[in-house]
Amino acid sequence: MKTALVTGATRGLGAAIARRLLLDGHKVLATGRAETDEIAQMRAQHGDAIAFEPFDLQHLDGIARFVKQATKQHGPIYALVNNAGIGLDGILGTMHNSDIQRVMTVNAIAPMILTKYVSRSMMIAGEGRIVNVSSIIATTGFSGLAAYAASKASLEGFTRSLARELGRLNITVNAVAPGFMQTEMTESLMGDKLASILRRSPLDRLANTDDAAGAVSYFVGKDGAATTGTVLTVDAGSTA
Repeated sequence: MKTALVTGATRGLGAAIARRLLLDGHKVLATGRAETDEIAQMRAQHGDAIAFEPFDLQHLDGIARFVKQATKQHGPIYALVNNAGIGLDGILGTMHNSDIQRVMTVNAIAPMILTKYVSRSMMIAGEGRIVNVSSIIATTGFSGLAAYAASKASLEGFTRSLARELGRLNITVNAVAPGFMQTEMTESLMGDKLASILRRSPLDRLANTDDAAGAVSYFVGKDGAATTGTVLTVDAGSTA
């Protein structure tokens, strides 16, 4: 049973990813700021196959210590899913500098630093899977989400370059770019904005968290062994 570390696993897409990887037979090390009912339910259902370790990725200086303690307690990490992210919307000209910095820290800088330390044990083991959760906003843009788009675009560039660094060591690095999904992060987009998004979808629906979790499952599983440096869009065809 190989261990997968999933960040932002306490709700929404992160919880869906954790559930899918558990069903795939992985041991899941879930992390987030605080345990939620969703994590508690998974622990009750799957027992020792899932563990929760609280951590706030805004604390960049604590990431190395977190990885060291996690691997000491739970063993080597085979797969890392950088899912944690925040989406603060607002016109850039009026956004507080602290909000811009927070978005870039959690969505881009923290995943890079976490990957730096987790990938070291992967290099020693000679295998590993890294999946970064991006967004279609990285390439399409969206009014009011300039900082968010910048953070996700940087994550995709990071994905492609790191895939070249780590490929010869049998470590794949890929990204999943979900479209708009009905989660807590997109609650402000309901109503007219949601209707506009739905009109662009050939499937006449939004992709859901299970759809995106399935893409992560592919990259982490055996069928994704020869895929690296790829960004897989899961958006019900809205960007087709």
